[in-house]
Amino acid sequence: MFDRELISNVEKNLRVIAHIIKQKGREILTHYPVTPPQFIALQWLLEEGDLTIGELSKKLYLAFSTTTDLVDRLEKNELVKRVRDQEDRRVVRIHLLEKGEIIIDEVIEKRQQYLQEVLESFSDDQVQSLNEVLNQLNKEMSSHQLRN
Repeated sequence: MFDRELISNVEKNLRVIAHIIKQKGREILTHYPVTPPQFIALQWLLEEGDLTIGELSKKLYLAFSTTTDLVDRLEKNELVKRVRDQEDRRVVRIHLLEKGEIIIDEVIEKRQQYLQEVLESFSDDQVQSLNEVLNQLNKEMSSHQLRN
């Protein structure tokens, strides 16, 4: 078993790093016509494809009505559009438009540039090791989440 203080330090470092990344992401988003929750919705649509309001609500952990308002604003900014499901015309799906994809690409590119600047003082081996450890942590946390 690991030392309690060591685990405490790891948790604190991860929390601080996540906060800094979140703040940097919000700073980058100020140059775009989307809020942080809207950006997360766009990312889900990019990753998962067209989703219903209900499916998107679950992914965002938001109320159905809040997600509807969020999608209304995204649609007004021409980042998404509502489309009827071809198999069941009663079902309406949210479809990511090219303008929304462009925003995602640009924001992620700027976040990666920021990370590259931060990692400039690290050696290639350190960055490779960091990547491997983070991949392993991600894998373990994902499988642990599925078990619980």
